[in-house]
Amino acid sequence: MHPDNLRHLLERVASGATPVDAAIEDLRSLPFADLDDIKIDHHRALRCGFAEVVFCEGKSPGQVRSAGRELLEHGEVFLGTRASASHYQALAQVASDARYFEAARLIVVDRREERPAEGHIVVATGGSADLPVAEEAAISAEVMGNRVTRLYDVGVAGVHRLLASQGTLREARAIIAVAGMEGALPSVLTGLVSVPVVAVPTSVGYGASFSGIAALLAMLNSCASGLAVVNIDNGFGAAAMASRINQLPANVAAADGCERP
Repeated sequence: MHPDNLRHLLERVASGATPVDAAIEDLRSLPFADLDDIKIDHHRALRCGFAEVVFCEGKSPGQVRSAGRELLEHGEVFLGTRASASHYQALAQVASDARYFEAARLIVVDRREERPAEGHIVVATGGSADLPVAEEAAISAEVMGNRVTRLYDVGVAGVHRLLASQGTLREARAIIAVAGMEGALPSVLTGLVSVPVVAVPTSVGYGASFSGIAALLAMLNSCASGLAVVNIDNGFGAAAMASRINQLPANVAAADGCERP
């Protein structure tokens, strides 16, 4: 349940427009719904600001369908990560408005009349091979209510491409830097801006990259301050972190030294 929906329900109870018993029925599924092998956390938006996201990999299409049905019966948004076409087809049986982003492996259902687009998150990639992970981050951040700008293929092999976008970078409240190979992009970015940078190592690279471990270690060992690192190929995790940074109240961000355009 979204905080605004809960507030509206309590206001209707206080005004007498909604009977107490009816409100209890609406709240019966809180804090979670038990679907036997799946438990859906309906308190997630109240605690964390966004509804539970379903990690589809390893789940059967039927499990994803059940989770999606439950979430959409109590909310307006469904986000499924690491989803296959079969997961999408199963969810589409109960949500005909579901959208599948094949490269990013995301399923999105968004029934809000108007999606919020707060602040500004920039998603930058070292190369075009990093796009699947970057799109997972960008689309997830947009669904979470953030305004997102994409800066793709601006890696250090042609650093002038990155430097040409400094105006856009300085307008951001948070930056997601997605890179494979030697993973240098996040360090360079962090040295150019005053806002937090969330680094995402990707599994892109030749043999000695060890499927992203080289980029991960490079990012963890960066000497640039203000850089946080998520796991290999974890675009969603970067989006969640950047979204929380971007949506901090202005007074908190100012105290932390983050620029607020």
